[in-house]
Amino acid sequence: MNLDRAYRLLAAFYSLILLIGVIALIAGGGTLFAPVYLVLGALAVIGLWGYVLKRRFMNPRMWRPLAVVLAIGVVIQLFIMLTTPPSNVLLTWMLTSTIFSVLLVIMLYHYGERDQPLWASEEERVAARQLDAMLIGDTPLTAVHREKGRENSVQVTKTKGEYQASVTRRSQEGQECFEERFRYPETLVFFLEKFTSVTVNDFRDSSSLDNHGNSTVKI
Repeated sequence: MNLDRAYRLLAAFYSLILLIGVIALIAGGGTLFAPVYLVLGALAVIGLWGYVLKRRFMNPRMWRPLAVVLAIGVVIQLFIMLTTPPSNVLLTWMLTSTIFSVLLVIMLYHYGERDQPLWASEEERVAARQLDAMLIGDTPLTAVHREKGRENSVQVTKTKGEYQASVTRRSQEGQECFEERFRYPETLVFFLEKFTSVTVNDFRDSSSLDNHGNSTVKI
C-alpha cells in the first residue's frame, strides 16, 4: 500500500466516524456539545480530503485557525477528563474527539500553508510557468508598476530553488522596502499580483525595453 492510498483510507475512515456521530446524535445518544463536535468535525474532514486529494477547498486562511481551535479543544477536553468525572456518554464523545483531533491538527496545519501549488488558480499556474522560464540564469528580473501617485518596484531572483521578491513601495507618504521568500512560483505570482499589482507581463515588458536599449547603444 502506497502513502497516497493510505491517506485516502484514513480520510474515508474519518468520514465514517463523522457519519456514525451524526447517526448517534439523531438516535438521541449525543450530548449538549455534540453538534459543536460534528460541525468542527465536518469542516476538519473537508480539509482532510483537500489535503489528501491536493485540492483547494474554501479559503487557505481558515485551515490553520481551525487547526488551532482543534488543538485548544483537545487541551480543554483533556483537562476536563482529568479534573472532573464526566458521564459515560460525555466521556465517549470527548475521548473520540481528542484521539481523532490530534492527527487532524497536524494535517490541517500543513493544508493551510499558502505556499503550495494546490492553492493556485489556473491563471496563476500558467503565469508561474512563464515566470520560472524567465528566471533561468543568475540575472534578476525587475518590474515597476505605477498607479495614482504610487510606485511599486519589484526585483525577483531564484536561488537554490527558492524564489525571493524584493519590493520597494513609494508614495507621497514615504518609502517602504521589504523582502519575501517562497518555495513555489505560483505563490510568488499570487503575492506579486495581490500586494504589488505586478504581473508577469510587466517583467516581460521590462525585459523587452532593456533589450531594445542595449540594441540602441550598440548602434
